[in-house]
Amino acid sequence: MTYLVLSILFSSVIFVVFKLFQRYGVETLYAIITNYVVACAIGFYFYEGSVPLSSVPKKPWFWGTFMLGALFILVFNLMAATAQKVGVSVASVATKMSLVIPVVFGVFAYQETLGPLKILGIVLALGAVYFASVKASTSINGNALLLPILVFIGSGLIDTSLKYLQEVYIAEKEYALFSALVFGSAGAIGLLLILLRGIRTSLSINIKNMVGGVVLGVPNYFSIYFLLKALQNDTLNSASVFTINNVAIVMVSTCLGIVLFKESVSPKNWGGIVLAVISIILVAFF
Repeated sequence: MTYLVLSILFSSVIFVVFKLFQRYGVETLYAIITNYVVACAIGFYFYEGSVPLSSVPKKPWFWGTFMLGALFILVFNLMAATAQKVGVSVASVATKMSLVIPVVFGVFAYQETLGPLKILGIVLALGAVYFASVKASTSINGNALLLPILVFIGSGLIDTSLKYLQEVYIAEKEYALFSALVFGSAGAIGLLLILLRGIRTSLSINIKNMVGGVVLGVPNYFSIYFLLKALQNDTLNSASVFTINNVAIVMVSTCLGIVLFKESVSPKNWGGIVLAVISIILVAFF
């Protein structure tokens, strides 16, 4: 449970950092690219084995790091577009409700069993994520419906891919190296996009954006690293881990928003937090 708690805390800190970007005028795109480079460097630093470059492409999970890196960049941009065109609440709900995808995958792919109370906990978790996240009207018109659907699918694919690679291909001693290469792939793809963008517009590289990337990169790396460690839990199956992880992140992030930024919380949001606590208890202990 320790690893799961640490993953939740580091993931929640990421939302705080994003909020601080807005306050201090940090350009998110450039900070995100820097964050991936920093997270990659941290992974190599904590990896205790040798890293001969010639052997890395032979790892069974090597090409999976490129897939995940591309998904990281793609889903982030889809989330940004959803927040801008449809609404922040819709983006948040679509991201966190994606926990359904790895949960269903775990049941069918790994024959994970879910008792009645765990199933009830997962159903309550979906309600908790919705009510705790929604801040305004979530009505969606026309073709804008496509964006949150893509965010939902993309976020679910990231969690499902992490679980599959961790289960089938990655040795525990390679978690740090794997995480480093995932972030490195995302950083490389992001840098390529920035360079292509720079052909048409001037680049905005400054100390503020780089510092923001460093501050974001540390919790970003450890949120993934500790999630991989949590998925090894002998007591909790992947359905339980993903449910607790996503719901607790919404709950902790909401509480941090209240304490640090004096964000308003509606009765509906408090109801979501109560549902989150109940769902975590059912999934974790029954």
